[in-house]
Order: sequence, then C-alpha cells, then structure tokens
Amino acid sequence: MMLTTQDLLNARILIVDDQLTNVQLLEQLLSEAGYKNVTATLNPTEVCALHRQHQYDLILLDLQMPGMDGFEVMAGLRTNITDAYLPVIVLTAQPAHKLRALQAGAKDFISKPFDLLEVKTRISNMLEVRLLYKKLEDYSKILEEKVAERTAELRESEARFRSLTELASDWYWEQDEHGYFTKVSGPVLDMLGIRVDTLDGSANENTHEGWDAAERAQLHAAIEARQPFIDFAFSRTYPDGSQQHYRVSGEPMFDQSCRFIGYRGIGVECKQMVYSNASINNTASS
Repeated sequence: MMLTTQDLLNARILIVDDQLTNVQLLEQLLSEAGYKNVTATLNPTEVCALHRQHQYDLILLDLQMPGMDGFEVMAGLRTNITDAYLPVIVLTAQPAHKLRALQAGAKDFISKPFDLLEVKTRISNMLEVRLLYKKLEDYSKILEEKVAERTAELRESEARFRSLTELASDWYWEQDEHGYFTKVSGPVLDMLGIRVDTLDGSANENTHEGWDAAERAQLHAAIEARQPFIDFAFSRTYPDGSQQHYRVSGEPMFDQSCRFIGYRGIGVECKQMVYSNASINNTASS
C-alpha cells in the first residue's frame, strides 16, 4: 500500500484564510512544490459545503477569522462529514491556540509568520498520513465487499446442494466426531428409530433391536476407519416380521488442520435390497 509522488501532488487542498496575502503566499508555495489541485476561500462559512462537494485531502485553516473562526469551522466539519478523519492543519500566530486546536480535532498546526520549510514539511507529512488512511479505508471496503460476495456465493451453493440432496435422497445428515447427529434434513431419526444416537446405533444398546448385527458392524468399522461409503445397504426387522431397507452414503469431514470433525451423507429408504455392501470393501481395498 505505497504512495507515489504523484499521489501526493494530485491531492486536493483547500486554503481557508481571511487575509488575501496569506492565501497568495500559500498558493505560490504549493504551486512551486508541484501541487496541482489547490483552491482557496476567504469566507469560512463556505468550508463545510466545499468539503462535502470536493472531499479535500487537506484543509489549511486559519483560526482567527471574522464572522466564523477556525474552531467553529472544525465543529461544523465534524457534524457535516461522514469521514471520521478530519484533515485539518490550523494556521495560527497564537501559541495558546495550538493545544486547543488539536483537542478540537486538528491533526497539526503551522505557526505564523510562516517558515516556508516548515510549511512544506508539515503539509507533505500530513498528506502522506491522510492518503494512506484513505487507501486503507478503501481497501477495507473492498475486502468487505469480497467477503459479502463470497458469503452469498457459498449460501447459494449450499442451497443448490441441499436442493439436489433432497431430490436425490430421503434425508441429508451430518454427525460430529463422536458420531452424534448435528444436522438432519428429512425424516431420518424417525425412519431409523435412533433419535439422537449414532448412525450405526452404537451409542445406545436399545437401538440394536431388529438391526442386522453383521451390517451394523460393517458400517461401524467403516466409520471407525474414517472411510467413505457409497450406497451401504442395511435393514431392520420389526417384531411383526415386517422389514425396512435403507441405503446410505457418507464421507468423513476434516477441518483445515486435517482434524477429523465428523461425517456427512445422504440416505434413502428402499422397498427392495438392490445394492450390496461390497462398495465399502472395494473402497477399503482401493
């Protein structure tokens, strides 16, 4: 975030002084230093409106002026601009006014009568700080816009993903690293009869009733090994002899540091057992 000499020389500067000779002296000094966008006013009541219109990078402000002094001008600027940074250097011949001016929001001061080297140095330093502040502010706005845009894209992508999983399955599910459901879309809990327990029923012995022990052990082994599984088929037999058949696919989830944080997947209820559980074995051997 570097500034060039041209950035400084193209800065917008406003001179405010009721003494024409002071204005002319400062205009000549700034012109000779190469500054290209310098304007001036002898009327302090115009400053707030001019700044709203032009958003000056620096205002050289005399403190002692008739009708409206520099302190009143700064008070008006603070209430009329959205920028929290007040880009003002005060011009004063009164040493006692310097501290009061800084407390009122001025960023620096230049003593009268003018020391030309001091004037050029303070203006250059002030502009450098001001322009860097603006660049940082602009960069922060760009970052905020990019974050908002990326967040919207992610939400749209998640919505599409949810829509597709709902079309392709009876439920979508996520489990934490301990195997407990953290997110469910669809009737999986009621269909499987496992409430808030794990997918393979390992958290609660009461959920084992009716489930095929060999299938449950195979699914549990895949989860323990952090393996993905595709169309794993399992079934449950109820006391009246009726059966329910399911297929479920899942994949392990990891955070940015590669720590296992759980599983996610989809599932469907089947009328017939169409798929075998060889997919888990094939995945493990590949």
